[in-house]
Amino acid sequence: MNEADLQHRLDFLRTAERLKDTLRSGFTTQGQQESVAEHTWRLCLLVITFSDQLPHVDLLKLLKICILHDLGEAVDGDIPAPNQVGQAAKSDKERNDFRSLLTPLPEFLRAEFLSLWDEYELARSPEAVAAKALDKVETLLQHNQATNPPDFDYRFNIDYGRASTDKLPLAKQIRTFLDAETSAHAKRMGQI
Repeated sequence: MNEADLQHRLDFLRTAERLKDTLRSGFTTQGQQESVAEHTWRLCLLVITFSDQLPHVDLLKLLKICILHDLGEAVDGDIPAPNQVGQAAKSDKERNDFRSLLTPLPEFLRAEFLSLWDEYELARSPEAVAAKALDKVETLLQHNQATNPPDFDYRFNIDYGRASTDKLPLAKQIRTFLDAETSAHAKRMGQI
């Protein structure tokens, strides 16, 4: 690798570091607002923890998709699911932001990363279906274990991401437990 290529890859990583400061609408157990990077980390941990239950999935490809799926949010931040007006508009914006982050990388990496991002967005492979489903599972898990603000809307989570989680038997199974927790939180808060 030549020095210029090395520098370009480091530039990409320096820009991607913004994800550590990009906050989500969720909170941690200690009541801290969660970063997108923290969500991505635990999504990857969830994937490797349940990888034995995903025998027909390429684990490396799945992990790549998980690492890349929210990287575009490093540019203009995360839009919480309840605030998303149109999925197509959010997707287009995030894809453009993601592409801008990839600029310093060599063409073959830009093409690979963008292809994986598109695959996730369109759920075009078993790995993308698994990533999309487990992304929703991780969000639900975090919302249930977090110290949330008093006005946190647990009702939203009752149906959140169900179209994705229902496509993966493992996610559907995990979701059964998480839905029971969500309903208990919603009842406790007088939301249902």
